[in-house]
Amino acid sequence: EMKTLGGLSPEERRAAGQRLNELKNYVEAEIEKLQSGFAAKREAEQLGKERIDVTLPGRRIRPGHLHPITLLRQKIEDIFVSMGYEIEDGPEIENDFYNFDALNIPASHPARSPQDTFYISERLALRSQTSTMQIHAMQKRRPPLRVAAPGRVFRRDTPDATHNPMFYQVEGLLIDRGVTLGDLKGTVEEFVRLLFGPETRTRFRPSYFPFVEPGAEIDYTCFKCGGGGCRVCKGSGWIEMGGSGMVHPNVLRAVGIDPEEFTGFAFGLGLDRLCALMYG
Repeated sequence: EMKTLGGLSPEERRAAGQRLNELKNYVEAEIEKLQSGFAAKREAEQLGKERIDVTLPGRRIRPGHLHPITLLRQKIEDIFVSMGYEIEDGPEIENDFYNFDALNIPASHPARSPQDTFYISERLALRSQTSTMQIHAMQKRRPPLRVAAPGRVFRRDTPDATHNPMFYQVEGLLIDRGVTLGDLKGTVEEFVRLLFGPETRTRFRPSYFPFVEPGAEIDYTCFKCGGGGCRVCKGSGWIEMGGSGMVHPNVLRAVGIDPEEFTGFAFGLGLDRLCALMYG
């Protein structure tokens, strides 16, 4: 109709313009009405989604659980306490004396190389083993003493399925008069039975550690197959626990204990691998 306005008389043009204005006003009003309807619908939907009934009981936050390594550490601590041991904690940053020298690993010793760790300064480094706690414990109190020391240790290992630059160990130490290798074997046997069950057996394989003499690696029968051979123990029936031995006289001398009067044993185990095997 707008195209034909030019050919109309003034009266007809005025009437056509009035009709066009009415149509324009109608269309704009309807568009505004639709927009208001859409906005109201969106607001209603949003209010419905965000609606909260304050009279309903709140949703309880589900608590997590302790890490498997923490669960295993606590179980091992309970076993040691039941056997008369005290649980010790100590620094993760050590100097050369605690990390190496007092453990019969002098500066020129080849055992330093595989245990080389993260150095903070020329003298300070992250500890590479919980054996450092043997020295702290013997410095703090005189024998007889029984100590178990769990904690984190650090080494420059390349991460793979069985190695990490940071991992967990537990150290056991007993110093008294007349302690023998038989006491060590009996203690370890009782420990693995309390941890895995009364049928668990142990075996000792001669091995070298600078801070013990004699030294041995400890194995125990697989807790899954009972020694028959399975995937967990790689068909051997045995799982390696860790190192052990009679405390070296040089270690006792380093903390002022007479090795002619006192003897003792120490053993350590890693938690991470054991935890991986137990929890799959």
